[in-house]
Amino acid sequence: MFAIEQAEQSLSLNNITLKHKEKYAVVLGNEVKGVQQTVVDQCDQCIELPQFGTKHSLNVSVTAGIVIWEFYRALTS
Repeated sequence: MFAIEQAEQSLSLNNITLKHKEKYAVVLGNEVKGVQQTVVDQCDQCIELPQFGTKHSLNVSVTAGIVIWEFYRALTS
């Protein structure tokens, strides 16, 4: 299970490795407060989207679209 959250030890989305036969769950948090720490603690890993500039947040629906597309691309290639 992956939390999409900026946290210590998080992996960049473009550096994750997914296995074709595995099943994955992705947890997205509130746009302001993010994923609750109790949920992050239960996840296997945090993933963050690489971003440039000073603003380090995206609309949750945009984030979901990017993450789902990257998972799809990784699992079908």
